[in-house]
Amino acid sequence: MPKSATKENDQDAIPLLFTLTLADDGAPTADKKYIRIPPSYRMTLMRWILQPGTLAAINQAILFTNYPEKDKPFERHTFHAIKFNQDPQLLCAYCDLLLDRPGVYEYYVKYGPDLKNTSSSSGRWVVEPHIITRSDDSLLPMDALMIQSVVPKWMGPISDWDRYFNFIQYAGYNMIHFVPMQQRGTSNSPYSIADQLTFADDLFDNPSSVSSEQRATLVKKTLKHLEQTHGILSLSDIVWNHTSNDSAFLLEHPEAGYNLHNSPHLVPAYELDTALVNLSGELDHLGLKSTIESETDVNLIIDYIKHHTFPDLKLYEYKILDVSKCVALFEQRLIDKDATGVNVKKYRDQQVHLLSLKQQAAFVIDKKWISNGKPGTRFPKQLDLPSIISFILAVNQLDDINETSKHDIEQLSKSLQILLDECNLPWYKEYDQDVCIALDNIKNRMIFTRLADNGPHLGPISKSNPLVETYFTRLEQSKSSHPPGSFQLANNGWIWNADPLVDFAGPGSSAYLRRQVIIWGDCVKLRYGSGPEDNPWLWQHMTCYTKQVASMFHGIRIDNCHSTPMHVAEYLLDAARKIRPHLYVLAELFTGSEEKDNVFVSRLGIHALIREAMQAWDTHELSRLVHRHGGKPVGSMDEDMTWKLVTYDGELKDIQYVQRIPVSHGSSPRALFMDCTHDNETPLQKRLAQDALPNAAVVAFSDCSIGSVKGYDELYPRLLDVVGEKRQYAEPDTGIGIVEIKHKLQLLHLQMSLQGYGEVHVHQENDYLLVHRQHPGSQDGYLLITRTAFSNNASTGISPIILRKSQAEFVFGASLKVDDLNVKNDAFLTGLPSHVDPLPAPALVSKQDEKGEYIQVVLDDDKFTPGSIMILKTSIGNLYEETKRMVTQLDNDVIKGLNLVDINVALYRCEGEEMEYTGGDGVYEFPGYGKLVYAGLQGFMTVLEPIIINNDLGHPVCDNLRQGKWALEYVVHRLDKYLPQYPHLQGLRDWLDSRMEKVKDMPDFLVPKYFAMTIQTAYNKIYQHALSLMSPLVQHDLFLQQLAMTSVQLLGQVPSTGLHPTESNPSLAAGLPHFTNGPFRTWGRDVFISLRGLLMVTGRFKEAKAHILSFAGSLKHGLIPNLLDSVRQPRYNARDAVWFFTQAIQDYYNMAPDGHDILNEKVLRRFPKDDRFVPVEEGYQYTSTIGEIIQEILERHAQGIHFREYNAGPAIDRQMSDEGFNIDIEVDWKTGLLVGGNAFNCGTWMDKMGESEKAHNKGLPGTSRDGAPIEISGLLKSTLRWIIELEKAGRFKWTQVKAQDGKIILYKDWNRLIQDNFERVYYIPKDPADDTKYDVDPRIVNRRTIYKDVWKASKPYTEYQLRPNFCIAMVVAPELFNKQHGQLALQLADTTIKGPLGMRTLDPSDLEYRPYYNNSDDSDDIKVAKGRNYHQGPEWLFCTGYFLRACLLFNALTPSQVARILCNHRDEIKKNPWRGLPELTNKDGAPCWDSCFTQAWSSSTLLDLFYDMIEKKSFV
Repeated sequence: MPKSATKENDQDAIPLLFTLTLADDGAPTADKKYIRIPPSYRMTLMRWILQPGTLAAINQAILFTNYPEKDKPFERHTFHAIKFNQDPQLLCAYCDLLLDRPGVYEYYVKYGPDLKNTSSSSGRWVVEPHIITRSDDSLLPMDALMIQSVVPKWMGPISDWDRYFNFIQYAGYNMIHFVPMQQRGTSNSPYSIADQLTFADDLFDNPSSVSSEQRATLVKKTLKHLEQTHGILSLSDIVWNHTSNDSAFLLEHPEAGYNLHNSPHLVPAYELDTALVNLSGELDHLGLKSTIESETDVNLIIDYIKHHTFPDLKLYEYKILDVSKCVALFEQRLIDKDATGVNVKKYRDQQVHLLSLKQQAAFVIDKKWISNGKPGTRFPKQLDLPSIISFILAVNQLDDINETSKHDIEQLSKSLQILLDECNLPWYKEYDQDVCIALDNIKNRMIFTRLADNGPHLGPISKSNPLVETYFTRLEQSKSSHPPGSFQLANNGWIWNADPLVDFAGPGSSAYLRRQVIIWGDCVKLRYGSGPEDNPWLWQHMTCYTKQVASMFHGIRIDNCHSTPMHVAEYLLDAARKIRPHLYVLAELFTGSEEKDNVFVSRLGIHALIREAMQAWDTHELSRLVHRHGGKPVGSMDEDMTWKLVTYDGELKDIQYVQRIPVSHGSSPRALFMDCTHDNETPLQKRLAQDALPNAAVVAFSDCSIGSVKGYDELYPRLLDVVGEKRQYAEPDTGIGIVEIKHKLQLLHLQMSLQGYGEVHVHQENDYLLVHRQHPGSQDGYLLITRTAFSNNASTGISPIILRKSQAEFVFGASLKVDDLNVKNDAFLTGLPSHVDPLPAPALVSKQDEKGEYIQVVLDDDKFTPGSIMILKTSIGNLYEETKRMVTQLDNDVIKGLNLVDINVALYRCEGEEMEYTGGDGVYEFPGYGKLVYAGLQGFMTVLEPIIINNDLGHPVCDNLRQGKWALEYVVHRLDKYLPQYPHLQGLRDWLDSRMEKVKDMPDFLVPKYFAMTIQTAYNKIYQHALSLMSPLVQHDLFLQQLAMTSVQLLGQVPSTGLHPTESNPSLAAGLPHFTNGPFRTWGRDVFISLRGLLMVTGRFKEAKAHILSFAGSLKHGLIPNLLDSVRQPRYNARDAVWFFTQAIQDYYNMAPDGHDILNEKVLRRFPKDDRFVPVEEGYQYTSTIGEIIQEILERHAQGIHFREYNAGPAIDRQMSDEGFNIDIEVDWKTGLLVGGNAFNCGTWMDKMGESEKAHNKGLPGTSRDGAPIEISGLLKSTLRWIIELEKAGRFKWTQVKAQDGKIILYKDWNRLIQDNFERVYYIPKDPADDTKYDVDPRIVNRRTIYKDVWKASKPYTEYQLRPNFCIAMVVAPELFNKQHGQLALQLADTTIKGPLGMRTLDPSDLEYRPYYNNSDDSDDIKVAKGRNYHQGPEWLFCTGYFLRACLLFNALTPSQVARILCNHRDEIKKNPWRGLPELTNKDGAPCWDSCFTQAWSSSTLLDLFYDMIEKKSFV
């Protein structure tokens, strides 16, 4: 195997794994429809990934690709299946494919039952070829190609070519592009090929004695010699679009072109062309000038064509209906009373007599009564006579053809004539437009070819030299079996701004009639049809031609690719690649659009597109081209920070590790960046001649394949005409022009390409253009300084050239001086007299400023004149290697002592938390970007991740990092303030400090990259360490990891609050950024809804237990606090919180390793037994076990709870009305259900209190839910069921409670009472006839098959509102629900109240539905002012977890459907800057900016779901 061009190291043997994540239906995303896989000697694999829950992933997807199976040939239209490997629990999938064949390939995905569904689009990828240089048998990077274009007819016989090969080799080129070497037609243009299978006569010494086969052998031998002796590869143009107009085969196979027989739509264009040719020979006779001297002369000819030629031709007859003929036929049918097919009544019934003339014409056209006949004939349109007779009679209100008199017939015929004239009108207008455009194009072409300075100046007009080029080749064949019109063939050409995917000679185009084609009069356009069956001989002939070229040359350049039919190019390229699999494909492609470029590139597997430096009109535009094609920006982050060495987890054998390369973006075509092509004007013509040197230098410094045309280096003065030029190249001389400098530049280009100098910085200022090309690893580089020589240069100097923290070494400098603007010998092709002055080294002055040391490059302006270049070698010394090692390595010892609360500080801490702890220092703010969401590393990673992926080095964050070291210091110094309480952070702080000090020593332009690498290294290590401290379950999937890390976000320690009034300890925030500190951080209800998922599922049982014990000790009135306030002045205004609390204890009992011991755990009680409020110092006087706490809760509720909140009034709630402070809860002993609350308070999680005096809703709850909320009933039932089980197991000693009336209630009786009544009081049956079986008022039922939201509400209609709360009851007490009823209710919820992320808190059909929450709304709308509609439609995410758990319990949704629903949540947590799930959204998932951006229970209930699915396997 050939050796690699890159440095050998251990990783050279590690396979590359490119990973491509597909869209929902298995299609590539819009930006990744085309990707290219660069050549490598390492094993290369492709992995397609279907994300969990996507349509394709949940439906047994199969990938189909035309990448050939092992030992089978490639067939573009043959696809085979590759099965995806699916994770049965997470419902994600992937498949791998080993890529060991170059070529262009396609894939698509099918899925669903019987694979009926297909991805909306296919994707393509190009496996790039291996280009091997025989000089050292090494793999040449594609960007290392240096190509020179030569015209073989100017080189003489191939026996004498070695002198040119020596010259080209010396100049540094490693590939030669030969313009077509095949036999040329009479025009002598290399691109007008007369015989595709025979090489041109002038390539051989005695062509008459050399057969076609011998010629091919000689050419092949010459090219082999070129490769083996000179180490130069070869590339040939290939011309598929046209053939010479004198190609012999056209007489035998005129069907190969677009002729008047197979393309009769061209007849009008041919007649016009013939008329113009004939007119060209009659100008003098007509008194018009045949020698054009002015535009006036042109206008006179155009005027004649307009008023004589076109009228005489009557070309409109090829478009229209023959009205006279149709009227005559019409009259005859009426006279004959021929009613065949006539149905007048049909149109009488439609009252067509009321239609205007225009409407009648539109009616006829719409009915398609006028059809197209044979194209290329006059009056081709045909009329449906029976239908038109029916219509005309109806229009004239006649019922029967037999009723028509002679007078009627005359009137009806006149009526028809007027109608048909109206129908013809659009075609007349189209013709008028054709004429107008044609006249304009004829005029413009005459001006260009006869008068324009840059035109060909064709001379006097004659029939043989017509006024414009002829559009058709007219062959003469006296005896032929071919049909008439076969030998009139359309010539080829091109059209400005045309759609390259449209055949401009096809039947749908008027380009030839309109004279829009810039014609090549010596070339006949080839007509391939839709496939080989349409033109067998042509396809076979061009396939032979293509195979011959591919067998000889290493690459091909597709001439006029944009006009080549796509299917033709695909077919012929497939044939070429069968001959030479590693064929290099280059294209001349000018579509005018990157998108269309990519269509050609992706379908044809084009490896590079030609891009032209000479198209730049000034230095700024040249800099833009270099920036675009020159390489990645210096300091790029993507490769270093997204490529990962990982353990291989696929099915291919014998692979242990892979380098995983995520495909983050689709590919762009590579560029072949040419300083000048054989189609470009020269520097002397476009700029100043001395610009040849700086122009060549900036191209050579681009990280892409580069090229030039022979003659550029020698300073040819003008663009050479490949058609008319007959001189040959002069004797090669390496001492002329810029050849010596080109030699150095190209050696440098090759060296930089081989060594991986892939990053480029471009700076332009006035006429100075600087290109700094660097290695992404060592940051060693070469700096090119040029001074361009555009004719419009306004030289105003350049700012000081500064190299910070770098060393520089002079390589060479040169200045091109042109001695004369005329060549001395014009017998041969020679360049301008010139010389190159070597330039001395510039002064490299060491200086220092507030940013540190730097070198200033001082140029001598008197010597560094336009046309000069200077090259310096730059280095940052050994700083790179040391720094990269340091910033990418973090030993486990540094972070192994960190616990999850330490990690909360290291990764997170929002503004409120950070400011409280640090005494005022908040999160970091980047000017131009804004504040980060976290002070910790996550805050930086949130903004850095897209910068890394997109290499967005112009981002304001990167600007700030380059300008100063503020962010570097912030990252370290914020931890200093935490160290006294978080000593475990010392190691991390010191690691960051040492690394940031190293980063500070880097040059400014590298600071963003190395800062990002430092942050990423620390972040990834700490993140993984955090996950290692949690349960194995959360390691299962990225989404689970992200959800689990929200527990680290939200559980932290702040000075102002905690779980104890006198001790600072970690507490769970309800959400960020609104619930960060003080009394509003920790809410009883939120904590215990979140406890199972965030703390138990993640394995954080210690923290879970701490919250249980704290709230247990705060029990008062039989309730736990709504707002804990560190148990200082807690509020007891939540009726539901205590039941979520008991549910959490139940979960802890069942899940925690010490779960059974929790019941005996003792807690100090904050308040005395009589429920008096006492100061902290007077509290905590007695203890209770958790078991006793549970019993107390049940006892207090059984006896009824009635109290007024302590300190009721504005001191604790400025919005509450007086009655709202009264808390009342009782058991309805007929049903066992808890009934409580009133219309002025809101004791459940739907707790928004009206606040607007203006809207008169202050003190009025948005959602009071007084009565028996369904979720409380379910939670109560769950608690009773559990303690009955505990009692049976001997772990709970109580069996009863005493009711308010003194009656003893056994728990088993209370439990049964709820079980027996639940369905009756909550369910609303489908059939109204069943209403008598339930507690239903049919008058206020809005929906059926639902469960009431509450029972015994003060406002009865609120009972019947569909809300998601019933799902909570279903999850905790599924035994309460009839299975069928539960399914129906959940399926209805799925279609009515399930949103993209959250559950709608109210049925959209409800009159009170208001789905947009805006807390600052200051309107007078009582429903929404001050956000009173918080729970009246906005979509809450925590409800989704309960809903999905319930759906799986009741088989209302399948696991696949659940996984699909969660796709949105996966996307949300990935893109959410807070890396969490929000509290709520507005309608249909729209962002709600007043909500918390990461909410504890939003993540928690989804962790609950995954625990049930994976750990408990309760739904699988």
